[in-house]
Amino acid sequence: MDAYDEDSHDRRGPDGSKGARLPDDGALGHEPPGADGQASGPSGTGAAADESPAQGAEGKPAEGMETKPAEGREGEPADDAVGDEPPAVGRAAVESSAAGSHPAGRPLAAPGLDADAEQAVAPTAPPRTGVAALSPRYQFAAAVALAAVAVTACVHLGMVFLSLAPANTVTKQHGKAIEDWVYPEFEQNWKLFAPNPLQQNIAVQVRAEVRTKDGDLRTTGWRDLSARDGAAIDGNLLPSHTQQNELRRAWDFLVATHGTDNRPVGLRGALSETYMRRIVTMRLNKEDAIGREAVVQRVQVRSRTTNVQPPVWSRERFSSKPVYRVLPWWTVTADEATGGVA
Repeated sequence: MDAYDEDSHDRRGPDGSKGARLPDDGALGHEPPGADGQASGPSGTGAAADESPAQGAEGKPAEGMETKPAEGREGEPADDAVGDEPPAVGRAAVESSAAGSHPAGRPLAAPGLDADAEQAVAPTAPPRTGVAALSPRYQFAAAVALAAVAVTACVHLGMVFLSLAPANTVTKQHGKAIEDWVYPEFEQNWKLFAPNPLQQNIAVQVRAEVRTKDGDLRTTGWRDLSARDGAAIDGNLLPSHTQQNELRRAWDFLVATHGTDNRPVGLRGALSETYMRRIVTMRLNKEDAIGREAVVQRVQVRSRTTNVQPPVWSRERFSSKPVYRVLPWWTVTADEATGGVA
């Protein structure tokens, strides 16, 4: 089929026509036509010298005929004839480069990059964090420390459980070791869950006999240590364990190991006295600054107990008068007086 018969779907020329179009005379270097109307031969384009049948008498394309895009001078294509897509060979090379990969899983490096540049382009593994970032020596030390903490926690939980469990073979054989581990710091108090919960406010107070720098002995007034702990807890979202439990638990421990005559019962009674004496002495030296002005010689502790009043709709009636329990004077050792322990 001749190219001039149908539309070849080529791009339209500047004059609106499609298909092939003969170039200008000036563009192909033709000589002006002579008197007889025949054009000179083309210069280096390989086109026929005679007029194309597609041209009319005036050099215009005939009706229904399509022209091809003109070429520029010296064989270069005109601006409107330049293609939008790259050559087939170029496209194949691009697609091959994009789809290809390194045998090791890394993308192919660009041509012309040396080994160092290829190594810099290659992706690197994410950095290690936590224990994995430590050297083997420190990893071993961390594992040992973690194991020691886990063993200590298990032993502590076991000791507390045995101290609360009914008498059994283990507590009979190792009761002394269990008590030494638990008391007095880790003693458990279950009065909150008793059938008749505690309905009293107990305040622990202390006074001291001190020797001044002049050598005189004087007795201080009563200091309400429980009131100070309560003031520190009020409005504090994260009160310390010391403020909440230290003084209260020490007093409960002392009452449980002393008789009505305030004498210790057994070895735990003596231990409770020592524990309470150290607490009040350190409080006096730290909070009252007595150690700067004088030296504590003896201390005396008492409790002030008041009943919690029932609600107005209750028929129960309790006395609001406080009850005091005064313990004897305790002599303070030299280490305790200076803030240390005996």
